[in-house]
Amino acid sequence: MEKRKILNMGLAVLAATVMLATSLNAVNFREAKASAWESEKSVDAIKKMFGEGKLHATDKIRMTAPSLAQSPSSISVRLKSKMDIETIAFFQDANPRSSTVVFSVPDGQNVDYTFRIKMRQSAFVTVVAKTRDGKLHTLKREIEVNGDGCGG
Repeated sequence: MEKRKILNMGLAVLAATVMLATSLNAVNFREAKASAWESEKSVDAIKKMFGEGKLHATDKIRMTAPSLAQSPSSISVRLKSKMDIETIAFFQDANPRSSTVVFSVPDGQNVDYTFRIKMRQSAFVTVVAKTRDGKLHTLKREIEVNGDGCGG
């Protein structure tokens, strides 16, 4: 009886491992799109990351970030969407390199990602999402940075 339980648990763990290994697929964008990580301007980085496709402004991606960042070394950003997104990326023009973060979204999953960025000055930030049908969706907004982090 005890051997059967151990064997069943082992088979369950093996099945879960195989299922996870076959269902998750992430792209290493630093290797696959290396030139996008060298671009100083968002416009150039977006073209190198996603090609020449038309960007469609959207309100179906929600970005939560402060309008005025009190601490430029740690700005919290949250991206949420129920669109069928394949890849979502965040760009900014405040630092020497504009590409900041790119996520591969598992099939059937909603986007709900939170991350922190650094910005050395106030600038526009841009989010670009590629949906599984190949369309590019974007939103853009300004984040002001309080240089001394004191809020005054």
